[in-house]
Amino acid sequence: MIIIRSIAKMQAYCRLAIKQKKTIGFVPTMGALHVGHLSLIRAARKKNDYVVVSIFVNPAQFGPGEDLKKYPRNFKADSRLCQKEGVDVIFYPSTEEMYKKGHKVYIEVKDLDKGLCAKYRPGHFRGVATVVIKLFNIVSCDDAYFGQKDIQQARIISALVRDLNFPLNVNILPTVREIDGLALSSRNAYLTSSERADAPVLFDSLEQARCLIKNGQRDAGKIIYKIKEMISGKESAKVQYVEIVDADTLEPLKKIKGKVVIALAVFIGKTRLIDNIIVKI
Repeated sequence: MIIIRSIAKMQAYCRLAIKQKKTIGFVPTMGALHVGHLSLIRAARKKNDYVVVSIFVNPAQFGPGEDLKKYPRNFKADSRLCQKEGVDVIFYPSTEEMYKKGHKVYIEVKDLDKGLCAKYRPGHFRGVATVVIKLFNIVSCDDAYFGQKDIQQARIISALVRDLNFPLNVNILPTVREIDGLALSSRNAYLTSSERADAPVLFDSLEQARCLIKNGQRDAGKIIYKIKEMISGKESAKVQYVEIVDADTLEPLKKIKGKVVIALAVFIGKTRLIDNIIVKI
């Protein structure tokens, strides 16, 4: 495994791989790797000749008052995990390397960046879209891998690849969970022991919603009410949003039909967690 910090060297590596007719699987991350990330790496390893993992905490996607400075960073632990999983390259650029002095170009995605998390994190998805486009121009991959937990991000990236004609496949893999249902996230490390005990209510409430739909409930408002009611029973939990949206457009729905995403964001103590499930009628 090699570690590359220079954009030019990363691009040169990819050019050589292309010349050798080798495929590249790419897993973009912000580090603090966990089993969810490893599932993406394993999928890339299974399908591609080379696997590249980027580790870059992207300042452009953090808003005022968010956790950029305290975001968990442990490159040594991350690199050990990557080596164990057979990663070929870690792309580990500095902020100065990724955003040169005078950087002026940012990417916005119409409509998909309006609802869900975007309402509460202005500018977040502009930062996500910008860094992903930059990474795709640096790492000339055949396949890129993302998790379903960040469903809005996944839909935005899929739209970028489609509309800007990037010659790569976007692979969205299922959310990886703890045994009690809590979605794996780097931010879970912020939870106290009592907060961690409350956190599985997110997935429990989503599963309750799935049961309601299975039993014939089609009123989105009533399902959302039940989810909020269940979560509010936990002392440390404060709901930021619960929404039921079309799985493709992310438009809010009043009536459940077709393929839908039930998504939520909840503060457990001071830690903001997100989760979602996809339900098909």
